[in-house]
Amino acid sequence: MNQHIVKFLTKTGIVLIVISLIGCDNFFSSPSNIVERVSDGDTISVRDTDNQKFTVRFACVDAPEIPHTNKEKNSRRVRDKNQFSWGLKAQKRLTELVKQGGDRVNLDIIENDQYGRKVAEVRLKDGTFIQQVLLKEGLVKVYRTYLNKCPSKDILQQAETQAKQQKVGVWSDKKFVDPWEYRKLSKVN
Repeated sequence: MNQHIVKFLTKTGIVLIVISLIGCDNFFSSPSNIVERVSDGDTISVRDTDNQKFTVRFACVDAPEIPHTNKEKNSRRVRDKNQFSWGLKAQKRLTELVKQGGDRVNLDIIENDQYGRKVAEVRLKDGTFIQQVLLKEGLVKVYRTYLNKCPSKDILQQAETQAKQQKVGVWSDKKFVDPWEYRKLSKVN
């Protein structure tokens, strides 16, 4: 066979394979869940492929709190304002990430928590690990109490260490109170 014909057929075959694989996105990726709502910086509401709705708590990280009541929204306490400011930033960034992923996420569900939420590692369809991004940007912290349950704990710890060293996000704020400590203090007051 003529060399030019062989080259043409080879190139044509490669192009056809690539085109067919592009159309098979759903065949190669795991089923994705549609994000219906970003509740805060570490919680989303999703609808799965069976049209079941449920809440997902991000595994192994804890985001700053957001205000839920008018009293909290109007609080003048520096601790509240600081916590809520970071909480809203985390929620906004999570919303951006979800939109970037076309409102679809893949879940690696670890367990159900005491509130009936699915606790999961959450990734965008392109593989972006959302917890890792939020940690690198200093918008959430590693939740050490539950870290041993996380398959990706090493990645998460590295991301937090990087943010801490670079003093980004909450790591740049000397007044920031860890979310779990903030919740304890809020119960007392």
